Order: sequence, then C-alpha cells, then structure tokens
Amino acid sequence: MNLMTISNLTHWFSGLRAVTDFNLSLKKGELVAIIGPNGAGKTTIFNLITGVYRPTSGQINFEGKELVGLPTNQIITSGIARTFQNIRLFKELSVLDNIRIAQYASVCYSPLEAIFHLPGFHKEEEKIRLRSMELLQIFDLEDQAYTISKNLPYGQQRRLEIARALATQPKLLLLDEPAAGMNPAEVEHLIELIQMIRKQFQLTILLIEHQMRVVMGIAERIKVVDFGQTIAEGTPIEIQKNPRVIEAYLGEEESK
Repeated sequence: MNLMTISNLTHWFSGLRAVTDFNLSLKKGELVAIIGPNGAGKTTIFNLITGVYRPTSGQINFEGKELVGLPTNQIITSGIARTFQNIRLFKELSVLDNIRIAQYASVCYSPLEAIFHLPGFHKEEEKIRLRSMELLQIFDLEDQAYTISKNLPYGQQRRLEIARALATQPKLLLLDEPAAGMNPAEVEHLIELIQMIRKQFQLTILLIEHQMRVVMGIAERIKVVDFGQTIAEGTPIEIQKNPRVIEAYLGEEESK
C-alpha cells in the first residue's frame, strides 16, 4: 500500500496553469526527488500537498485519507512536515524554542492545566523540553540551544529547520531545496544528514533540489517537471540519460 498517492493534480494561477496532471505514488520509506528548472511548478506541488493552495482539480491521498480541502494544521498533524526554499525560522526565538513550538499541536494538557500550571502542564512541558534537546543533539545543535536562531550560521539554520520539521513526528518529510546556499562541505554534511534521519526516523522523503550531486547521490526515483508538466520519471541513471531532461534541465546545469 502506498503512503501517499497524488492523482491528476492540476493548479491554475490567474489563467496560468502552474501544475498539469501531476501523478505520484510514494511507498513507505522511499526517497523520491522532484527536479526541474526554476518556475517548473515544484514548490507549487509542495504547497498543494500541505494545503497552502487548494488544487483546481485532482486528489491527494495520504494513508487512505483525502487531503484536498483540509487546512494546513490538520495536514501537519496527519503526519506530513516540510521545510522551505527560503528558511522560515522564528528568528527572534532561541534554537530550543523553535523546536518546542513545533510540538504544541499535539500537547496533552488542557487549557485549564496551562493557565493554572497544574501538574499535567509541567509534566508535558518537561517531556517537550527533553524531546527537543534530543533532537538538537541528533543535529549537533545542543550547544546552541539558547542561541537566538537568527544568529546561527546559515548551515546550522538549515539543520534547525529540518529538526523543527521532525519535531512534529512526521511520516512524510518534504524538503524544499535544503542545499540552497550551502558550500560544498555543508552539502556533503547535508547528504549524510538526510540519509541518517531517513533511517533513524523511518521517514519517507520527497525532495526538491537543484544540486544534482544531492539528487543523484540519495534519490531512488526522480520525477522531472518542466512548465508544470512531468517530462520524465525514473532512476537516477535513467534520468541522466534522458534526452528531454538533458535539454530541459541537466544540460542547463552542465553548460554553467
């Protein structure tokens, strides 16, 4: 059984068709990449999956549940988390608080317990703190727990954003250009990090990425989109040899 099935997903923006009949099936534990030139519709697909946009037509089924029409918060609590092309941290809050906030959608204490700081509130808050510190340790950020997040180096901000996504305990993680802006050493560390969290957290990962070193190094399957349409799908080796992909995307990279 597929973890997620996307069928005939289409989305229009003011007369412009951004995504056309997009189809994708994800099995549990897979790591699949979506690639394509800028403006191809890749991030729009992520926004449709997470409820930021409502598709013009099509279905998104996750663990047997239809997601189209659900608000973003319900989609997140169903087991889907994402990062963004442009880092979106709570920049004025500490590293620890960024992780803590991500867990409040599933707290067990009541508003009354929170208002009066009853034992149930303190017990749950300590559980959240410990869980947050565990994540920071995994991402080598525990020494920065009380640092204001905007003061972190760029690569550490990227790691914090992924850690915050994992704090929601997702089954499916959507990574939108996680290597953007990273230097070669940071990219190598990112590749290792993605492979590690996939195994440790038993995640299914859907990845958007421009750096072919990342995509070809970790993706099991690749879908290539151009002007909102899927032009190719296959293994990394098949995609590298596909003439349409070379013309639309990989050739552009090689010419730089």
